[in-house]
Amino acid sequence: MLLWAVLAVSITTQAQTKNFIDQPYMETTATVDSLVVPDKIFLAILITEADTKGKVSTEVLERRMYNTLTGLGIDTKEKLKLSDVGSNFKKYFLKNKQVLKDKSYTLEVGDAVTAGKVIVGLEEAGISDVELRKLEFSNQDKLLRLLERKAILEAKDIANNMVEPLGQSVGKAIHIQNSSSFQLPRRESGAMGYKVTTMDSFMEQEAIDIEFEEIRYMASVQVKFALD
Repeated sequence: MLLWAVLAVSITTQAQTKNFIDQPYMETTATVDSLVVPDKIFLAILITEADTKGKVSTEVLERRMYNTLTGLGIDTKEKLKLSDVGSNFKKYFLKNKQVLKDKSYTLEVGDAVTAGKVIVGLEEAGISDVELRKLEFSNQDKLLRLLERKAILEAKDIANNMVEPLGQSVGKAIHIQNSSSFQLPRRESGAMGYKVTTMDSFMEQEAIDIEFEEIRYMASVQVKFALD
């Protein structure tokens, strides 16, 4: 889902009579931005026997995870990946020398509603360690190209607006510089995510109402136009 924000335009103008190619020109800078809802949400899932104090094996928890995700219509072959492909179950020791195992996965979902259902479903299956790992927008490259196009057209409009009262017109672009960037939502905790730690708070809920902040994309251009 694409949400357009009001275009923010910053303007700098510079007119000179001569430059390195020996012709009068005008330089303008324009910046446009847009807010988009992320459509690629990555969840980190840790399966660990510590969640059940060793009463349920990691293998059983893993089967529960697969059943839960499949029940939600998620293609686990495509969307679920081992976080550490080179290893199987990791083992660690407690002070009483009890051996517990864990295994970590990364799951990709397409929206916040599905992410909420996954969190609740896994919690009910006895898997409580789920975190938001990162957010992405699948059409990022296409969006940035569109913003750059809007920015350069805005730069030309600015130049025309400046020279028309002088009875001049803007000619072809003789030099263009561009830059683009994106800004992910900031988290006060420093960790980019949401973590489930207990089950009691979700016993009467079918899904968690999660809303992710939009990702801000920006494109800037600096253009030198010849003056006719």
